[in-house]
Amino acid sequence: MQFIRNYFEVLFSLTTEMAPYLLLGFLFAGILKVVVPPDLMSRYLGKSSASSVINASLLGVPLPLCSCGVLPAGISLYKNGASKGSSVSFLISTPQTGVDSVLVTWSMLGLPFALLRPIIAFLTGIMGGLLTNKMEKSVTEIPVEKKRQQKTKFSIKTILHYAFVEMVADIAKWLVIGLLIAALITVIVPDNFFTEFHLSGISSMLLILVVSIPLYICATASVPIAAVLLLKGLSPGALLVFLMAGPATNAATITVIGKNLGKKTLMIYLSSLIVGALFFGIIIDNLLPASWFTPLSLMAGDHQHEILPYWLIISSTVLFVALVLYSFMNVIIKKMKSRINKSDSMFSSMGIAELTLNVEGMTCVKCKAKVENEIGKIPNITSTIADPENNLLKVYGHELSAFLIGQKIEELGYSYKGINKAVSSNYEV
Repeated sequence: MQFIRNYFEVLFSLTTEMAPYLLLGFLFAGILKVVVPPDLMSRYLGKSSASSVINASLLGVPLPLCSCGVLPAGISLYKNGASKGSSVSFLISTPQTGVDSVLVTWSMLGLPFALLRPIIAFLTGIMGGLLTNKMEKSVTEIPVEKKRQQKTKFSIKTILHYAFVEMVADIAKWLVIGLLIAALITVIVPDNFFTEFHLSGISSMLLILVVSIPLYICATASVPIAAVLLLKGLSPGALLVFLMAGPATNAATITVIGKNLGKKTLMIYLSSLIVGALFFGIIIDNLLPASWFTPLSLMAGDHQHEILPYWLIISSTVLFVALVLYSFMNVIIKKMKSRINKSDSMFSSMGIAELTLNVEGMTCVKCKAKVENEIGKIPNITSTIADPENNLLKVYGHELSAFLIGQKIEELGYSYKGINKAVSSNYEV
């Protein structure tokens, strides 16, 4: 009983420590989403040059995308004209950090770590991109078509929806898992664990590296675990290895990159991360002052009251928990609707000749062309018309299945929001 009580006390302490900074990071992410034009990355990443690699790393560092989210973005960049070097640079730099994880790092690990993370992510991204360009000399540059892109309207509603609905939904699951693991480590692992077993220096870095590479944890969710490990005696250099390898590598990432960019590029990707993590880890442990990496107190709450008022901490925690619960509820409702749609798909498709579907995420001419082309390949469909401005997709054919079309929309990376209108040969639904 005492163990359970201690566990939940630690979990609450970790959550209150993170919540204010995490909410601010979500808000910055929403602003970035609206301000940055949809075609900006593709426009500056098309050449197999150092400038394209630097651009990719520079653009990737602030984006709040973990390895699960960066994979479709990075592969899409490559397929739409970005060079392999730029794509690898983006894939390495993006998942290691982001505006949200930097702020959380500041709150839990201090300002030096918060500054080092994006700098190291930027440099390792460049290293991986340049190596890829050098090793993949036969890669031909794919010209990017210049098309007019629809600009996302700058509105408070758009910013807030992306920040506190879409972004929360994207990382909520892994963030909660990270907090639960961090609290468990705090309660179970003795304070002198790493010093007692002499896990320090390069040996601790290699051990952390072996454990981190196949596992998935997002950049933000890794911070509370890292803070606890630092308190338990893990060296700052080994901690950096964990913060780099955990978010940037996992079994899914390795499989997708190998399949889409080739095994050679995959080896360059992994080698860049491993060498970069060990190199900068050794520098931190041996050349930088140890006083820079004194862990902030997670239990006493002293720093919270000094930096932020108590009412703001509690209200931020309540809001954060509410947003996470709302995200989980949406996932449950979506799964229930999916099951209902699947069970009714045989009946709903009978005689349907025209469907108007609600689709979110189409922001440009390329999105429109991609959706129309890919959906048009589904059997029984004769023509499609995508309307990004109104978030609609019209599909014409015979015996149409909204369930199958919706599945394809989700596979393409867009959000299927259900049927707007269905028309059969005899009546309108």
